[in-house]
Amino acid sequence: MIFRILQLISALVTSALVSAHGFVQQVTIDGIVYQGNNLNVATPAPSIIRLDAQFASLSGNVNPGSQVQCLWVGGTDGSSNWSHDTGPLIHYMAMCEGSCSTYNSTNAEWFKISELGLEADGITWYQAALDSRAPVNVTIPSTIAPGEYLLRSEIISLQNAVTEGGAEFYPCCVQLNVGGDQTQGPTSSEVCTFPGCYSDTDPGILTPNIDNPPIQYIFPGPPVASFANTNPSSSVPSLTPTAPSSIPTESVSSSSGAHLSTTLSRTSAGGVYNTILFFTFFISNFL
Repeated sequence: MIFRILQLISALVTSALVSAHGFVQQVTIDGIVYQGNNLNVATPAPSIIRLDAQFASLSGNVNPGSQVQCLWVGGTDGSSNWSHDTGPLIHYMAMCEGSCSTYNSTNAEWFKISELGLEADGITWYQAALDSRAPVNVTIPSTIAPGEYLLRSEIISLQNAVTEGGAEFYPCCVQLNVGGDQTQGPTSSEVCTFPGCYSDTDPGILTPNIDNPPIQYIFPGPPVASFANTNPSSSVPSLTPTAPSSIPTESVSSSSGAHLSTTLSRTSAGGVYNTILFFTFFISNFL
């Protein structure tokens, strides 16, 4: 009972934090656009993009080597642009146990397939391009085994990361159905879980020199999985123009379900993390 209450608190706080800054409004797979939902809708439409901490009801069809573009926007309705410009863009994948539409990712084993940090000048972050509504492009590994996967598109904002606990995390999950007949996947040393992939003192999370560029940035978490690192886009950053929303939507796999995630995105704003600690203390000692 106590654990379930903590799950609910974590999920609600995560939802509030991401809502205040932005979300993935649409995903484009090999030129086909899949719309997401704004954060202020009362009844979300079927989508491949998980809204806040809920399951999505659909899965987008991809193949090894497919190009996936995630369009991050600002606010709750997407009317503004992404507002941050400092920190990496990281993409992970995790295989679902069964259908992604009913898969609780708490214990998912995530492997990294792409990481974008600083441009060649050592000063400008690729994240800054999101302000002009340029989606970030990621390539599905060309030898990945078939199955249903979650794609985690993550922004880490580092403008306040000069002190411990200052980094801000913005993850969004997309449900994918990978076809083909390939066989590869990550090794056990290349996977991690959320929470658990990072700590507040990891290089790339705690960045005391962030305001003194140029810097040598070290990405947090595991390295890009070796089987995924053969893709050019894993090492060569790619931000692409927004695909037109008039492109027809491809058929997708469908089922239903909803679940509150236990993944916590912590920010330094508004004392949210301290609020979670208070509730945790209260529940542990008085319920």
